[in-house]
Parts: sequence; structure tokens; C-alpha cells
Amino acid sequence: MTNEQIAQDLVAKFGEDKIYGIMENYGLLNVTTSVDTIVPLLHYLYQHPTFKFQFLTDLAGIHFPDAVGQELGVIYHLHSLENNVRLIIKLYVPIESPKVPTITGLYATANWMEREAFDFYGLIFEGHPNLIRILNVEDMDYHPMRKEYPMEDATRQDKIDALFGR
Repeated sequence: MTNEQIAQDLVAKFGEDKIYGIMENYGLLNVTTSVDTIVPLLHYLYQHPTFKFQFLTDLAGIHFPDAVGQELGVIYHLHSLENNVRLIIKLYVPIESPKVPTITGLYATANWMEREAFDFYGLIFEGHPNLIRILNVEDMDYHPMRKEYPMEDATRQDKIDALFGR
């Protein structure tokens, strides 16, 4: 089973308008899909008699503030243990409506991963059984991993270059 075979199968099943941005990085197949397609796509990959992507390695949020209409995203890292093949699936949503369907019904491990993405990026996983903050305090009114804040406090005295021989 090759990355090209997987990509061709997904495009044949879902269409080029639903599976796009197909590329290979470091031997890993990367595809991009839509919010409407993510759940059927993951079910298809999980139940496929050959592919068997039945392990969710990771799920992470991302923020691209300059990508208008696609500022927030979710990256799914899947692994077919039987075939020793990995797949990365991406989807993007506007920051005004950061809603993505939950996949906790398919991958139980997505529970905490989705909570983390909610906590740090503000992604709302619709249908999640317990979408509350997991690492930050409950009364926090912002999402700290969004690129909406300066990288460092310019007034800090312990970060002066001269103190580090620079």
C-alpha cells in the first residue's frame, strides 16, 4: 500500500472537491478536507479492509491569523498499525465560527486531545461529551496558543542580550 494508492482511493471515494491539498512530507501523506467530510472520511479510513487507520496518534489545533476564512485548523495524525502507514489530515475553519464535529465516537483518545485544542485554540468540537478546559483554569477568557499576543514582553529585564553575551 503506497501513499499514492491511498490518495487515489480517497479522491475516488470523496471527490477532488472534498480531498485536496494532497502532498507528501517526509514520506507521510498529507491531505486536506472540509468540516462536512471529516467524520465520514475518518470512518471510511477506520473501516477500510486494507487501510485500517484505527489509531489516532495525535490531534492538534493550529492558528494561521493571516489566512482569512481559514484562521483555525485541526490536524489529525492517523496510524495504520497493521500496515505501518501514517496519514495526516487537515481541515480549516474561520475564527468567527470555529466549529468542528467531534470524533470521540470513533476514537476514544480524541476526548482529551479535542479538549486540549479547545482549551488552547478555542476550537469547538460539536457533540463532544465534556468540552471543558483541560490544562488552563476554567475562568480564563482567552485561548493562549492563538497568535494574538506578542511573543515576549519587551520590557523584561532578564532577557537583555548583553546579559547572555550577545
